[in-house]
Amino acid sequence: MSFKHLINICVLIGIVFGYTNNSFATDSNTVFVFQIADEIAEPIWHNLQIAEEQAKEAGATTFIINLNTYGGGIIMADSIRTSILRSDIPVYVLINNNAASAGALISIACSKIFMTPGSTIGAATVVTQAGEPAIDKYQSYFRSKMRATAEVTGRDPDIAEAMVDQDIEIEGITKKGKLLTFTVTEAIRNGYCDGEVKDLQELLSKVHLSDAKIIHYQPTPVNLLISLLINPAVSGVLIMIMLGGIYFELQSPGIGFPIAASGIAALIFFAPHYLQGMAENWEIILFVVGVLLLAAEILVIPGTGIAGILGFIFVITGLTLSMIENVQFDFSRVSLTGIYTSFSVVIFSMLVSTILMFILLPKLLESGRMGVMVLKAQQNIQDGFIGVETNLNQFIGQYGTVASDLRPSGKVLINNIPMDASSLGAYIEKGIPIIVVGTEGPQLIVKKHT
Repeated sequence: MSFKHLINICVLIGIVFGYTNNSFATDSNTVFVFQIADEIAEPIWHNLQIAEEQAKEAGATTFIINLNTYGGGIIMADSIRTSILRSDIPVYVLINNNAASAGALISIACSKIFMTPGSTIGAATVVTQAGEPAIDKYQSYFRSKMRATAEVTGRDPDIAEAMVDQDIEIEGITKKGKLLTFTVTEAIRNGYCDGEVKDLQELLSKVHLSDAKIIHYQPTPVNLLISLLINPAVSGVLIMIMLGGIYFELQSPGIGFPIAASGIAALIFFAPHYLQGMAENWEIILFVVGVLLLAAEILVIPGTGIAGILGFIFVITGLTLSMIENVQFDFSRVSLTGIYTSFSVVIFSMLVSTILMFILLPKLLESGRMGVMVLKAQQNIQDGFIGVETNLNQFIGQYGTVASDLRPSGKVLINNIPMDASSLGAYIEKGIPIIVVGTEGPQLIVKKHT
């Protein structure tokens, strides 16, 4: 059974139990409402795609986004913007308090913008996670997206660009050194708002849809779970579990629990990304091949380095590409920012996983119930335990005695150190003097000394 078939079965089970019921009765005048009240990220994009399908099934004539956000990821915002611009039905936005940064881009992509009293739109400069302005490459990319979107929807592109670039000055609207943000009145005056409304019902009245059937998007438990699992933070945790499990299984093969945890984490990681069309078959195969190469480097051909390096590259590449929305080998819709973000999540997860493996987990395993997984007994030479000598040739020509009968293999004492040995085919009793005449693998080759 293929991975895709397994995923489809899981979805069908959800349908049977009523968790993915997306059927709607069509209506001649139907409005579909989708709410954005969180950071613009993969979960929002995931739910919007489902909402668009539901709106299509319902025969909706209008799609309304009820928006209140301070912004979020550029890539997801651009994906939402593109979907809005390509929509077959009109898409309106109701800005309910804030449409900042990525929220401004989404709003400008809509054919009509409405705002509740006290709302604002603008302040769309790109910032890093530390809150500092991003480098000009990213600012330039977002400026062009804002400008191009405004051109398509018939709004002033200079105003859209001024929301990103504080160096742009527009006479009577904004001065240099200040990012442009509109209040409701200012937005209406400059063509960035089609009307002030107090709520959704008043918006519908303004566009002559008061009697329309209204459908609000309600994410199902399955959709909520998928939205959670494709969150970069959750993906990072799953990557740490995957890599940690693989490491401990390779260090202590046969335990079973680490590789089971790693396999479950891999399934939870790849399944939602696969369902969303982000993880392609070849990307999953690339990850699996990478793991096998790492295992080969550690267990089969240690020391060569080539398999380990290739495995490391394959694992990173497979995980990174599984988190971006390419189609097969087509990366035209994927920006460098999206690749950088996914790559950062993978690398950060690997670093944290490495720290946990080498610092925290050994201490955890040495205590409590998990201590049974750690070998604590010491194997001392005086108790008969020895390591395999890497240079047995140094013992050639030395004398000793047989510690246990050689039949023809057994133990001999060389300088009072017990060692594995084999005679030259002859039986030698315990206590008989011997001389080392050669080596074979981890054993000394001996004969009677007369």
